[in-house]
Amino acid sequence: MASECRGTERLLCTLRELLTSLSPESRGRAEEILSQGAGAPVPFSVLRELRSLLRERGSSVYLHELLEDSEIHLPVVKLPERNPELVARLEKIKVKLANEEYRRITKNVTNQTNKYGALSELGRQERPVKVVITVFNFFITVAAAFACTYIGSQYIFTESAARVLSSVIVASLVGLAELYVLVRTVEGQLGEM
Repeated sequence: MASECRGTERLLCTLRELLTSLSPESRGRAEEILSQGAGAPVPFSVLRELRSLLRERGSSVYLHELLEDSEIHLPVVKLPERNPELVARLEKIKVKLANEEYRRITKNVTNQTNKYGALSELGRQERPVKVVITVFNFFITVAAAFACTYIGSQYIFTESAARVLSSVIVASLVGLAELYVLVRTVEGQLGEM
């Protein structure tokens, strides 16, 4: 709360005029203020008494007009020193709350789910699809080997039977090679389980 203001020249002139009407205590303070000149700190107790005197006399001058260019000084508030035990407790609470927040945020990271279930079950759901894709790939590879051999053998063989026979032989060899690779891959996957 404000306790004093800096007196302007107009305030000091009014104070000088009413000096004799002030109480002895306020008169002593007012004389000190007047001796310091413009800018001297004027306590609010003197201003209250000055206001009451102006009202009694029916003066046309109001206090707010006298204080128009004055500066109000607020006292400096000294904050008490914080208790070290309290500061330590607050720090522990902050750390605890941060850890709880972190756990709350990360609790679903390892157990994430999609619309079909947990993401950890994705591998189990993928295996049947892998088998279908592998079988489809096997048939496509054998058919492609047959077609390539049949078209390419027209430059070697003129008869259609020889071309078909050579194409079946090449497609069978490619099919056996595919089966060998497929068995080795499945055997390796079973060993990892």
